[in-house]
Amino acid sequence: MSVITTHVLDTARGRPAPGVPVRLEHLDGDRVHVLAEARTDDDGRVRELGPDRVEPGTYRLVFDVAAYAEATGQDCFFPEVCLTFALTDPTAHHHVPLLLSPFAYSTYRGS
Repeated sequence: MSVITTHVLDTARGRPAPGVPVRLEHLDGDRVHVLAEARTDDDGRVRELGPDRVEPGTYRLVFDVAAYAEATGQDCFFPEVCLTFALTDPTAHHHVPLLLSPFAYSTYRGS
């Protein structure tokens, strides 16, 4: 199982956000390593995103919100959402949800 997962909820429509392109990156100084790319499933989840173990460090999830907005016919003020986070325990599961609407977004560390 991937140590990093995500879930995108479309709060404007009150349902999961399927088909959102997501990219997982590892930030190493000035270098960016793309670890995985996926799309959210029908439940708005990416259950398998990257490796089952990562090193402590800084990671980023990049969501292509513009592609999702175009597919659903919604306005899009934030075409891309980048969530950067620091991992200290490489064995723990890290779930990073994204709550999305046309003019706002929020996130938190999930379980």
